[in-house]
Amino acid sequence: MKIQKDHFVGLAYELTVDGNVVDSASENQPLEYIHGNQMLIPRFEEEVEGKTAGEEFAFTLSPAEGYGEHDPKLRFDIPKESFAVDGVIREDLLVVGRVIPMMNSAGQVCHAQIIEVKDNDVTVDFNHPMAGRTLNFKGKVVSVREASEEELKHARHQCDCGHDCEGDCNCGGDDCGDDCGCGCHHN
Repeated sequence: MKIQKDHFVGLAYELTVDGNVVDSASENQPLEYIHGNQMLIPRFEEEVEGKTAGEEFAFTLSPAEGYGEHDPKLRFDIPKESFAVDGVIREDLLVVGRVIPMMNSAGQVCHAQIIEVKDNDVTVDFNHPMAGRTLNFKGKVVSVREASEEELKHARHQCDCGHDCEGDCNCGGDDCGDDCGCGCHHN
């Protein structure tokens, strides 16, 4: 059976960035997803579409094909008091490199990486950690089967914009681009 829309797929893979393995899944614990339902980077899905169980793959995605170019406009200084819980600033959370969930103006959760902690402000970056990076994938298709109705129902309940909105997304678009107005940027 070939990988196509609405098929449940298991992949073993290795993702290399700048010569370092940054993510992987084994044949014993493959990455599992429903193909064609915006669960993975669209260009990634294009590369594995049509492959069968046991088939190997290797491809490279440019930053534009992956998580987009790094956008300096997605880096902000936020007042430290914004990190207060019950009136107390959570200094223990303010660690350079830590990725923290934050609420956007629409009430949706987006993730930001702490870049710098200053006396009164915290510099955060809302770019995806892999933004601006070339992604090198290699791996093997472990399994391909038709997804069940229950699996499809769950997959289609996710945000249509393909962003990591972690909740209800009201952007209303199937292909809304880098910033659809839901407040989150590429997952």
